[in-house]
Amino acid sequence: MTAQAEWLGDARPLMGTEVSVYLWSDDPEAGRRALEEVFDEASRIDRLMSTYKDASEISKINREAANQATVASSEMFTLLGRALEISELTDGAFDITYDSVGQHYDFRERQRPDDDTVATEVVNIDYRLVHLDEETLTVGFGRPGVRINLGGIAKGYVVERGVEILRSRGIEHAAVTAGGDTRLLGDRRGRPFMVGIRDPRKDGEVAIRVPLEDEAISTSGDYERFFDEDGVRYHHIISPATGEPAAGVHSATVFGPDAVITDALSTSVFVMGVERGLSLIGTLPDYESIVIDAAGKVYYSDGLMQPETPSTE
Repeated sequence: MTAQAEWLGDARPLMGTEVSVYLWSDDPEAGRRALEEVFDEASRIDRLMSTYKDASEISKINREAANQATVASSEMFTLLGRALEISELTDGAFDITYDSVGQHYDFRERQRPDDDTVATEVVNIDYRLVHLDEETLTVGFGRPGVRINLGGIAKGYVVERGVEILRSRGIEHAAVTAGGDTRLLGDRRGRPFMVGIRDPRKDGEVAIRVPLEDEAISTSGDYERFFDEDGVRYHHIISPATGEPAAGVHSATVFGPDAVITDALSTSVFVMGVERGLSLIGTLPDYESIVIDAAGKVYYSDGLMQPETPSTE
C-alpha cells in the first residue's frame, strides 16, 4: 500500500531564532528525511558561523585575522566575498564589521555600550578593513579591534541552502524559514504562498500579506532583538556610520530570487532609510521592497503592486 502524499513541517530553535521547514512530499517518509537534512544543514552552518561558539570558524577568524592572514574554508571565503560585494553595492550600509560595536550589546540583559565604547569601536566598523586573498583563501583584518559577524546574511544562506537540498531530493513545493528570512520553493500546489509581514508595533499581528512563488523574502525589524530605555529603542541593526542602532525605519522587507541577497538588502534598506533604500532597490531589477517607517507609514518600491492588506473581518 502506497503512503498518502501530504504536507509535512517542523520548527526548531536554531541560530538564536526558530528555523522551520514546510514541504509537500509524495513519499512522506522521504519527505521526513529531507526535513532532517535541512535541519542538519542549518546546525552545520550555525557551528561554522556563530560568534557565540568559540570553536566556530568565524570565531577563529575574529581571534587571529588582525595578527596574521587566517586560512578560511572555501565556503566561508565565498560568503565573505559576497558580503563585501554587497557592502560596495550599498556604500557601506551593509557591513559585517558592525560587530566591533555590536558585540557590546546584550539584549537579554538590557546592556548596551556607553558613549565612550561606541566612540572607540566605531572606527573599527569599515568593511574595507577586511582583506581577502583569493590565491591563499586567507582573511586578514587591517587593524586590531575589527570583528566580523555574518548575522546579516547567514540566515538567508541557511534558507537558500535548505531549498537547494529539498530541490535535489525532488521536492517541488516548500518553504524554509529562519527568523525573518524565508525561501519558497515552487508554490502551494497551484496557489501562491501568502507570506505575512508583521506589524512592527503590534506583536503577533500582520500588517501586509504578499502572494509569492519560488522567491525569497527577508524582513529586518527593530522588534527582533531590542530593549527600550528612556523612550529610546536599542536594537541589533547597527548603523555602520555611527555605531548606534539605525533610526527612522521600523521594518524593511525585500523580495527577490536569492535569500542571501534579500537578507543583506533588508538590513541595508533599514540602515539607509526610505528614500536611499528604495532608490537602491530601484537599481536592482530582480528585487523589490516594502518599508514601514518610524511613523508607521508604508512605502513600496516602484516595481511592486500594492500587496493585500489583512482582512479586518
